[in-house]
Amino acid sequence: MKNVKALLAAAVLSSLSFASVAAVQVQSTPAGQEKAGTISATAGTNLSSLEAELSQKADEMGAKSFRITSANGPNNLHGTAVIYK
Repeated sequence: MKNVKALLAAAVLSSLSFASVAAVQVQSTPAGQEKAGTISATAGTNLSSLEAELSQKADEMGAKSFRITSANGPNNLHGTAVIYK
């Protein structure tokens, strides 16, 4: 029984250590991070969908955080963001 508990604990801890961390949206340049580039996206008609699309692209680029720099469009929103690593 002790071995089963130890095995279960090891499995849980190893799965947590490999979990991906999503990029966080920030309002200004984060301390200790450097600009790594820019991304752009086109999404639905609300700001939440644009934020989600930019967040996904930031994750794909390996960014720790991103800051939205523009958002515009009448039907489909288009936005840009700076990514930080």
